[in-house]
Amino acid sequence: MLSLERRVMLTALLGGFPAAVTAALALWRWDAPADVRWPLLALAVGGWIGSAFALRRHISYPLRTLANLLAAIREGDYSLRMRTGRNDSLAEALHEANQLTETLRAQRIGAIEAAALLQKVMDEIDAAVFAFDEAGKLRLVNHAGERLLAGPATRLIGKTAEELDLTGCLAAEPGRAFDKVFPGGSGRWSARRSRFRENGRPHDLLALADLTRELREEELQAWQRLVRVLSHELNNSLAPIQSIAGSLADRVRRGVAQERDGADMIEGLGVIERRSEALGRFLSAYAKLARLPEPRLEAVDVAQLVERVAGVETRLRPSVEPGPPVEIAADPDQLEQALINLVRNGADAALETGGAVRLSWSAGHGLVEIRVEDEGPGLADDANLFVPFYTTKPDGAGVGLVLSRKIAERHGGALTLSNRDDGRGCVSRLQLPLAATASS
Repeated sequence: MLSLERRVMLTALLGGFPAAVTAALALWRWDAPADVRWPLLALAVGGWIGSAFALRRHISYPLRTLANLLAAIREGDYSLRMRTGRNDSLAEALHEANQLTETLRAQRIGAIEAAALLQKVMDEIDAAVFAFDEAGKLRLVNHAGERLLAGPATRLIGKTAEELDLTGCLAAEPGRAFDKVFPGGSGRWSARRSRFRENGRPHDLLALADLTRELREEELQAWQRLVRVLSHELNNSLAPIQSIAGSLADRVRRGVAQERDGADMIEGLGVIERRSEALGRFLSAYAKLARLPEPRLEAVDVAQLVERVAGVETRLRPSVEPGPPVEIAADPDQLEQALINLVRNGADAALETGGAVRLSWSAGHGLVEIRVEDEGPGLADDANLFVPFYTTKPDGAGVGLVLSRKIAERHGGALTLSNRDDGRGCVSRLQLPLAATASS
């Protein structure tokens, strides 16, 4: 099939062919010298062919220029323009092409600005936002999502939801809260999932909102204020009570040690003294919760940490199940105290039933999980586990688990307790990021 240029050329030649033949015959019959007729004949034929080529050029050149303009638009280049000096139909077509380019350019700038505004809004919100394509690969993440997964977008984009440990979040029931630990933080989360289309392909939009961190901070501040007030007021009373009780006890021993009333008085004053000391220890434990310092991070070998904690409990030596060699950045003193609290609770429970306590750890998805499993009676009421001052032990202060959870959160981790699935007893899970950082 002939191209447009060749068809134009052929049409021009056919259109001028009768005139060219007539001119040639006229010159041939003209009674003139040969040196005059031949140049005129060559001039006529040359003008005929030259006109055909000129017509071809006048038609093909604007079309090629228009094609270049459309190709530039397709490639996203809106800087090209076509000259339209003449006032004819072709000039009108070229003018409309220029107007189309200007319109598309304005629309593109608007789309870019809208996308930039959307990205800015997404980066400023506290919720972590993720967008996955139909293959389940991450295509969009905001700053909160980067912090939650402890990595830049350049490293996260292209990974699947399974690789990012977000499969459960995508499948979570909308509006239902759940506990989860991420490499960049932990807490109680709410997931919202919706669908949208881009270039005709379906995408999943996932938004994760932290429901508890701010509430826990406000709750802790309220408890801290309460503890400070109680400590101040009670200490002002306990100190003189303890002193007076001791003095009276000494006087009674010297003066009426053989009398029945004196013995009762000594016993009563001894009770006052002992309860004053116990109340002082009670308040000291609460003050420790309120004054927990910021962790001082250093490299901590998990295996050595677990072995040290297991050796502290002498009533019921826990067994240690070996795990992978792992180091984390943590405050060894605080972390050891948190684990000692968990092991002590496990030993208390196991001693009731004659069971055992086991320590183990594992690593995966950027986290290390240390488990304390006991064979005790299990959890009867898990609603008040982390309520400050709540305890079921006769001599308990009710701050051990609260303090352990706060230590875990200061290290960017989390602490959870639940009944075991493989038998009787409870399992405590202390989860920490492999690259832990302290948080306020």
